Amino acid sequence: MKRTRLLVLVALIAWLGGCTVNPVTGESELVLMSPEREAALGAQAAEQVKQEMGLVDDPELSAYVRAIGARLAANSPRQDTNYEFRVVDMPEANAFALPGGYIYVSRGLLTLCNSEEELANVMGHEVGHVAARHSAQRETRAAGAGLLTALGTILAGAYGGAEAAQTVGQIGQVAGAGLIASYGRDQERQADSVGQRLSARSGWDPHQMSTFLRTLEADGRLAHGNRAPSFFDSHPATPERVGNTAALAGTLVRAATPPIARNRADFLRRIRGIMVGPNPAEGVVDGTSFLHVGMDFRMKFPDGWNVQNGRSAVAAISSDRGAQIALESQGRGSDPAVAAKAFLQEQQIQIADHGARRIAGLLAYHVAGTANSQGSSAGVYLTWIVHDGAVFRITGLTAVAKFKSYRPAFERAARSFRPLTSPERNSVDKHLLETATARAGETLARFSARTGNTWSAEKTSIVNAIRPDARLRAGQLLKIAVARRYRP
Repeated sequence: MKRTRLLVLVALIAWLGGCTVNPVTGESELVLMSPEREAALGAQAAEQVKQEMGLVDDPELSAYVRAIGARLAANSPRQDTNYEFRVVDMPEANAFALPGGYIYVSRGLLTLCNSEEELANVMGHEVGHVAARHSAQRETRAAGAGLLTALGTILAGAYGGAEAAQTVGQIGQVAGAGLIASYGRDQERQADSVGQRLSARSGWDPHQMSTFLRTLEADGRLAHGNRAPSFFDSHPATPERVGNTAALAGTLVRAATPPIARNRADFLRRIRGIMVGPNPAEGVVDGTSFLHVGMDFRMKFPDGWNVQNGRSAVAAISSDRGAQIALESQGRGSDPAVAAKAFLQEQQIQIADHGARRIAGLLAYHVAGTANSQGSSAGVYLTWIVHDGAVFRITGLTAVAKFKSYRPAFERAARSFRPLTSPERNSVDKHLLETATARAGETLARFSARTGNTWSAEKTSIVNAIRPDARLRAGQLLKIAVARRYRP
């Protein structure tokens, strides 16, 4: 009983100490994250975004996005934070907010926008997340779900034994996850509402939120196909969001403040030149091969493996998901054996065999063995290669029992590393967003052939919010993607 009273007292103190007024709803709520902690976490995460994802280096575009954001922030119900707006180097259409007011839109999202109003509504949505302190709410809910699970497990253990405790703990984990996911969907609905209201107060058309959501859904279906919504999806289904945002827009009064861009043509002029698709500065995946023009090398992963390129590494996973190979840089150096020694000193690897070799005329060193971590082990095949003053590390990893069967694939992948040929150095293109005017009666196929558009007719119709079978009007301005030779 004394323990129970103590828990209740601790909970009461937490409630009194963490109870604040939400800037959006005006209601009191329990929040365990202070504004200072929000700012600190946001600054830390913003640095990670910059390092891991990268920011678009375009001063005029960045200034334009900041100008839209500044107008939205000036009308935000939360004014105790500094809002910062940035364009992240991400080919996928995305926008997100970090604690402390850091708000990002991807270059892929800008490509999909057809008006400043659409962009403003999306950015307003992210301002809504910050204004309503959704990050702080999610941390509080997660802590609460964990507390309930822990208390439930203690009670079950006291009255029903260890088996009952394990069962309740599993139920608590699922229930807690469902509670947080459901709350996330409510947050998204609230952010939609706040974003539209901010847009209207700032002079933008709130109806444009619905039009952009339709474009976003169509682009997602083209990229990923139809997928049934999951219970744990954080966003409500798009048809629901379209209906809700359209209904709310009809009730809002738009301020007389004019947009920054005069019209659609002016808006498209401001986003012209954005890179479309993968950034070749991070390397290019060509089937199961990877080539990097800036670092002057090519490597082939096993046929049938799924290759994914990240900012700091490129990795491939076998079709049975039983093995993976990763390629990454280990900094500058001239001796692969020295690089191997430095790496192995920090790892728990039992070495079975090792030795120096040459790969495509380059100095290399390999190590095969067993890696141990947190009580588990895996078979590992490591190769270090020195090329142009840089050390590259190739890691093959699989279960110990499968290592013998996968080792030949690991070795072939490592031995495929080589410098680029002259034709290969001149084979990589970058794709940029441009605009072109249509001729009367043109189809999208004819328009694309005439203008050098590299998008498919379906993709072109989606990014311009028109029908795939549309007959174009004379002078109609459309977004296109054009290829330009990439130079590091």
